[in-house]
Amino acid sequence: MSGTDLPSFADVEDAARRLERLAVRTPLVRNNALDQACGGPVWIKAETLQLTGSFKFRGAYNRLCRLSDDERSRGVVAFSSGNHAQGVAHAAQILDMPAVIVMPTDAPAIKREATIGYGAEVILYDRFTQSREAMAARLAAERGAVVVPAFDDFFVMAGQGTVGLEAAEQLAELGAAPDVLLCPASGGGLLAGIGLAFEVKCPTTKLYVVEPEGFTDHADSLAAGHPVARAPGPASLCDALMAPRPGDLTFAINGPRLAGALSVTDDQVLAAMAFAFRHLKLVIEPGGAVGLAALLSGQMPLNGRTALVIASGGNVDPETFEKSLKFFN
Repeated sequence: MSGTDLPSFADVEDAARRLERLAVRTPLVRNNALDQACGGPVWIKAETLQLTGSFKFRGAYNRLCRLSDDERSRGVVAFSSGNHAQGVAHAAQILDMPAVIVMPTDAPAIKREATIGYGAEVILYDRFTQSREAMAARLAAERGAVVVPAFDDFFVMAGQGTVGLEAAEQLAELGAAPDVLLCPASGGGLLAGIGLAFEVKCPTTKLYVVEPEGFTDHADSLAAGHPVARAPGPASLCDALMAPRPGDLTFAINGPRLAGALSVTDDQVLAAMAFAFRHLKLVIEPGGAVGLAALLSGQMPLNGRTALVIASGGNVDPETFEKSLKFFN
């Protein structure tokens, strides 16, 4: 396949076979307090309980398991603020290959420490003055390693799509069908994979992307009809959702399939984290809580409709989680 090929639903199914008995089949969570607060039935796909604490393991493993023996011997290089880093590191650990991860200096300590704990070598960079892409390319050239993108990759997108495939199958088993799906996006790989799965399994569900305030590159790209990069600005509490633009491949899938885009403030995210902790007994990191925040803040009134929310990760530093507790009530 070429670097511009797009995965299909069959590729998501193939990824599911690769991940069977390895990735966690994460549960759907529902709660009366959540339904009442949102005005309709809400299901949460708890990828917080996935290996490495986020959905990223799915795509990373689906990519790394395709490497040849020679490629495995030389290892992989990835760049990430933390969740893709952990996913790649753990997948490499399972497949017994070296991994080098380029991470920003301001990445949450819990993500950096976990990445090292999975056996990866971590190299830090300043996200405001250095190019992580250039660093990764240099390291890959020096070591003969394979670069594993966080989202704009055929097998990564297909692997992330197993989140949607699982959720659709679980909902069908329960006799439920979501009217709307809310999913966080940075580069858009998770959303793209889910879109491929839902196009076949739940074709009437409307898909919405949710982004942090000030990081609305998907909303801007939808309005423009092509990927648009945002201007550099202040960091977001949602460290996992700070890619400067959607991927070319991910947007080719997402653009025609998305019904709209929503954005949430840091305070709305913190309130959603507190709600999840109190009522759902889930620890959700800021980037993973944006979909729930959009519902709880009233940006997506359900009026009796059913929603599926992707809680994409739970890797949050204690200091950040503590900030959410001021919204605990």
